[in-house]
Amino acid sequence: MIPITPDSPNGSSHGLNPFTMGGVLAVWKCCSRCGKIHTQGFTCHAGKRIYRGGSERTLRSTYKWTEKSKDIRDKAHYLCEVCKAEGRLTYDGVEVHHITKVKDNTDLLLDDYNLICLCTAHHHAADHNQIDKEYLLSLARQRENDFKNVQGAL
Repeated sequence: MIPITPDSPNGSSHGLNPFTMGGVLAVWKCCSRCGKIHTQGFTCHAGKRIYRGGSERTLRSTYKWTEKSKDIRDKAHYLCEVCKAEGRLTYDGVEVHHITKVKDNTDLLLDDYNLICLCTAHHHAADHNQIDKEYLLSLARQRENDFKNVQGAL
């Protein structure tokens, strides 16, 4: 935390500069409960902490999800499946995308047919419904069928 000093003294009624709190330089921080700025050590009574992410974020922080994500990337050979279908090989910034969002159906969190490997640009487009869900589902089905055929041949 970086101490902040004012450009000019504060004309508060109690006569103390809020940046120096009685002659000692104060350290300020953002409150995780209310989002306001308080001095370090101040106890905020705003109630519950600000939480961002919802229950689906906790589902994605499990060991099972981490392993499933690695498995999907491995099956896709760490390539964006949309780029691959378009004839390009993109492996930078590859992420695993839930075709049907976890907040809409938590049962599909670990379903191979609901997961697809995408580059950052296609992931952003898929999140904003700029890529058809049926197209993504067909790519996921194709990946799984190709993987099963390769496993069957071994």
